Amino acid sequence: MALSTPKEIAHLAVQIGIDKSLLPLKKLLPLGFLGGAFIAIGFLLDIHVIAQLPAEWGSFGVLLGAMVFPLGLILTVLAGAELLTGNMMIMTISTLSKKTPWSSLARNWIWVTLANFIGSIAVAWFFGHELGMTEGVFLKKTLAVAAAKISMPFYQAFISGIGCNWLVCLAVWIGISAKDVVGKVIGLWFPVMAFVALGFQHVVANMFVIPAAIFAGQGNWGDYIINFIAVFAGNAVGGSIFVAMIYHIAYNKD
Repeated sequence: MALSTPKEIAHLAVQIGIDKSLLPLKKLLPLGFLGGAFIAIGFLLDIHVIAQLPAEWGSFGVLLGAMVFPLGLILTVLAGAELLTGNMMIMTISTLSKKTPWSSLARNWIWVTLANFIGSIAVAWFFGHELGMTEGVFLKKTLAVAAAKISMPFYQAFISGIGCNWLVCLAVWIGISAKDVVGKVIGLWFPVMAFVALGFQHVVANMFVIPAAIFAGQGNWGDYIINFIAVFAGNAVGGSIFVAMIYHIAYNKD
């Protein structure tokens, strides 16, 4: 299994950031739609795995759900899509390395956020609500997950967002290091499984599960917006500072 060194990963991440900065909107938006949809499908699979497990299974049921959730990021990286949380690291390290301007970072984050939301909410509406895949026998779990996220105080949601995207961006970082499909899947899988099992908050995943609960008649958009702001900010810190800035200082600054 061929691997790049951490210093090589840092240089590869910068080049990926350059490539992303050059994407026209006619490509960025559909790829962003796919990124949101892929994460939502991974979350939908998680809910279907754990929704009807016996209560006495406890944390083992959580682990089973966490083991299938990484499908979303695996699809994003291997099939090709734009995902906000990974771009928070990629665009930051290329910008800190002075290979892309801050305006490109802002452009990417804004448009990918919008496209990810459309993709996530499309899955929540058509698969979750219209097909009933987050309702019916799955409704109790959907509502429990969504309620846990929006009931978390703002500061705690922010901190949870940091932990989430620290792990997600490390998954992307390790995925870049691998030069074959098996290596990339393994590299992506473990950190994402960890953030889900730990209950950290992911802004794009929340674009799916909280609207799914709202479509089922529980919760409101005001609570969602507050959660979005807190988790977006935490994810931005986790990806741009705890991964991009630290590795930039370690490997690219000279």
